[in-house]
Amino acid sequence: MKLEQSEKHIIFNTTEIPDILFSEYLQSMPGDYLKLYLYLLFISKYSKEVKINDLSKNLSLPFNVINEGMNYLENNNFILRKPQGFILQDLQENMLKELYKPNIKTDPEKIEENAKNKERIQLVEYLNNKYFQGVMGPTWYNDIDLWFEKYGFEPEVMIALFDYCFNKSALHRNYIKTVAEAWGLNKIKTITDLEEYSLKNDRIIRIKRDIAKKLGKRSGLTQYEEAYIEKWVNEFNYDMDIIEIALKRTTFRTNASFEYLNNIISDWNERNLRTPEQVMAFIEQRKQFNKDKAELNKKVKKETFEQREYDNLSFLYANNDMVEGESND
Repeated sequence: MKLEQSEKHIIFNTTEIPDILFSEYLQSMPGDYLKLYLYLLFISKYSKEVKINDLSKNLSLPFNVINEGMNYLENNNFILRKPQGFILQDLQENMLKELYKPNIKTDPEKIEENAKNKERIQLVEYLNNKYFQGVMGPTWYNDIDLWFEKYGFEPEVMIALFDYCFNKSALHRNYIKTVAEAWGLNKIKTITDLEEYSLKNDRIIRIKRDIAKKLGKRSGLTQYEEAYIEKWVNEFNYDMDIIEIALKRTTFRTNASFEYLNNIISDWNERNLRTPEQVMAFIEQRKQFNKDKAELNKKVKKETFEQREYDNLSFLYANNDMVEGESND
């Protein structure tokens, strides 16, 4: 005996979307690719064969966008490529596999881990309620653990990380991961480290803005120009009062480049000139040296000219004496 359920009309059917899509992927997923995924989710219930051209027409998306979208979905494990097409992956099952880690810790390690986890659980609960309205995706737990272990962040720094990204309206994994990496590279572990880094970063931004303004670069600085400035500020520890002296030196040259500026400032650093007074004294000393050198060259040229004149006259007198001697003979 075969039992069949009556087939519902499409207006009575529903397409289920796992909550994991909203908590983990929605913020960073391009809109056209989301549109494509939802349509694939819809038609997969009916086991329909579909071609790329059909998707392009049905979704009013260019052919290349469909291709790029399919690649995106495949690379992010939304779909699995098969010889005869694709299979939609179970996002919940994928997440479970990603989160599952076998526990192989010894008892002393477990005790220490439990104490550490208790504090982190409270922190994660705070982040969840404040920034995710209580529906933070499960992968955030792994990310937070990773950043704690990899960068050694104190809990206050972790809160500051989420607060910074939230205020930038960029509370998604890729952006927060990028900021966390930047803080890690700058050896930020404590809130004091973060405050010092923020002051240093604000200083660089201010100096970059001032330099662009003084050089009339309305379109902003290039990546390479900014790298020069970061070297002057971070490596040489120069502030705007010294950099501005170098900027004024460019008025003596047409089309002065950042490479020219860098050569000037690097030379000052190599000479261990640390204050504007030391730099100005060196410039005056160089001016005096060039002036003395020019006067010396002028004097040498004059003496050389006079010596040549004397030699020429001596030669003429000698010739005249010879001619007179020959006449007397």
